[in-house]
Amino acid sequence: MVIKVFLASSSGSTAIKKKQQDVVGFLEALKVDYTQLDIACNEENRMWMRQNVPEEKKPANGIPLPPQIFNENGYCGDYETFFDAKEDNMVYAFLGLPPPPGSKAQAEEEEEQEEEDLQSEEEEELRQLEEQDEQGSEEEEEAEVQEEEETE
Repeated sequence: MVIKVFLASSSGSTAIKKKQQDVVGFLEALKVDYTQLDIACNEENRMWMRQNVPEEKKPANGIPLPPQIFNENGYCGDYETFFDAKEDNMVYAFLGLPPPPGSKAQAEEEEEQEEEDLQSEEEEELRQLEEQDEQGSEEEEEAEVQEEEETE
C-alpha cells in the first residue's frame, strides 16, 4: 500500500507550505512509504485529488486544498485530520497501515486488544454466574415445593 500525498510545489501560501512540510517530514520520520503528487504542475493529479476527496470533506467553495492524503485510492484526510491523528498517536490507523513491530503504536494496539479480551472474559464469567444463580434458585424452589408436598 502506497500513501499518496497531494501537494502544491508552487503554492503562494506560507500556511499551505508549512502544512505540506509537516506531513512529509512526519511521514519520513516514521519511514512510511509514500509518494508526493504535485497538483500545481500536473492537471491530472489536481483533477484526481478534487474528484476523490469526499463531498463532506470539501470546504464550502468545493475545492480542497493541499495537502490531501490517500492510501492508494482510499481517502485518509486533510492536514487537520492528519494533525489530530498525530496528536492522538494514531497516525498508522489514520493512514490505514498496521503499526510497525515493536513500535509504541503497536504496543498500544495490543494493550487495547488485551483489555477488550479481558472485558469479554469478565462479561462471560458474569453471565455464567447469573445462570448458575438462576439454576440454584430454581432448584431451591423445587426443593421447597417437594418439602411442602411431603409435609402435607
